[in-house]
Amino acid sequence: MANIEGLELRSEGIGPDVIFMVHGWPDTASLWDEQVEALSDRFRCVRITLPGFDIRQPRRPVGLEEMAEVLRGAIEKESPDRPVTLLLHDWGCVFGYHFAAKHPHLVSRVIGMDIGDANSEECRASLGITGAIMVFAYQFWLAVAWRIGGGLGDWMTRGMAWALGAPAVRESIGSSMNYPYDMMWFRSYGSFEALEPYRPSTPMLFFYGAKKPFQFFSEAWTDSIERWPDSRVVRVDAGHWLMKDRADEVNGILLEWLAKTASSPVGE
Repeated sequence: MANIEGLELRSEGIGPDVIFMVHGWPDTASLWDEQVEALSDRFRCVRITLPGFDIRQPRRPVGLEEMAEVLRGAIEKESPDRPVTLLLHDWGCVFGYHFAAKHPHLVSRVIGMDIGDANSEECRASLGITGAIMVFAYQFWLAVAWRIGGGLGDWMTRGMAWALGAPAVRESIGSSMNYPYDMMWFRSYGSFEALEPYRPSTPMLFFYGAKKPFQFFSEAWTDSIERWPDSRVVRVDAGHWLMKDRADEVNGILLEWLAKTASSPVGE
């Protein structure tokens, strides 16, 4: 394993093309186990556990721009001569989309899972009152858990993870993972005010789980994805963690789409 800024980089597989995997809440790099197994005989799969998400390490909140630099350092270390394919989920989408917009020459393709233009007016409007209340309830709970910390904060975080059906092992979940929610609701660590809804400049594959009470994307956004060359939007009969719920289906679509697109050496 390599190391960047105190974070372990797990690299598995063969080939010149790197698929760089970024998880969300309340997960770690292990979220992608099934995808690494399916892809590693054709691609080099590199995955990182985000700062603060390894509860064995000290709390480490990282703002939007600092996170972009963490990802840039990791990607340039692992794939110095070719752009990478980003495979993103949940908060990994938020941070990964921002990185792709900031450093487009380092990204050849983007695969997003279940989070789209979550910060757009169109997406907020699509939630409706009920959806907005549900989003506020769980996100604010997790932001408060971050601020409380300690055993109580961990208990609050694990309880919410259980309520939402997260597949992560309970012992790997803690309040140190919750700083993005604090950034969202208390505007800490630079907040997300500078974040713009992601507009692809490369081929994009977007999956979303249909078994959810609300979605973090607007129809206008998915329509724009489908109009972009070599891009596709895929509905999966699953919940938020669709890469676990429907691993075989998702992996088959991933392999098919990756075979139809190509990467090239990093440009200037």
